[in-house]
Amino acid sequence: MMQGVSTVGLYVRDQDEALEFYVGKLGFDVHTDVRNGDYRWLTVTHPDQPQLQLGLLRPGPPVHDAATARALEEIVAKGAMPPLVMRVDDCRAAHARLADRGVEFSQAPVERYGNVDAGFRDPSGNGWKMIQTAREGR
Repeated sequence: MMQGVSTVGLYVRDQDEALEFYVGKLGFDVHTDVRNGDYRWLTVTHPDQPQLQLGLLRPGPPVHDAATARALEEIVAKGAMPPLVMRVDDCRAAHARLADRGVEFSQAPVERYGNVDAGFRDPSGNGWKMIQTAREGR
């Protein structure tokens, strides 16, 4: 019987750089950081959602050959992957807090359809949307 999704993977160009961004700037926690030769399994979790791990994975052996790894890094760097979505209580406050920590936003908070959202990318090019949803009864 399936019990749910436990890990979602992101391709990153540099795992140390990704770790600094996700832990140092976004406030995630390290869950797993183990190596097997050149392969490193690195996952982080959001403090309020520890059951879901975000895998910060470098394309390459043993999963990809060198040409495939380069192609994946280029695709991610162009922002071609679908964005991840993070819910926030107050998008403008979260934007200000993360901008103060050095997160560069591609889209400042904007209100649409009763929601407020903002966008940023991690150092590898993975896109993120922060969304403050409309409150019930508004």
